[in-house]
Amino acid sequence: MNTAVAQTEEREIDPVEAALALCGGDARATIVTLLEELHFVRKQLALTQAGMSVGFTRGWKPSFEIEGE
Repeated sequence: MNTAVAQTEEREIDPVEAALALCGGDARATIVTLLEELHFVRKQLALTQAGMSVGFTRGWKPSFEIEGE
């Protein structure tokens, strides 16, 4: 492998480790933070759903649940 190519490749970041690092490694604080973020995003989705017309989205509607579960 070319050294120039190897230097430009970025290493993958583990999202779980990144979330834990943001909370100083405290798993409980990480879960609380993620639940608060989820609550915020769900409120934003509800506002978006209320303000969007079906014609604007060509029949698509936002959903609170993951499809297929």
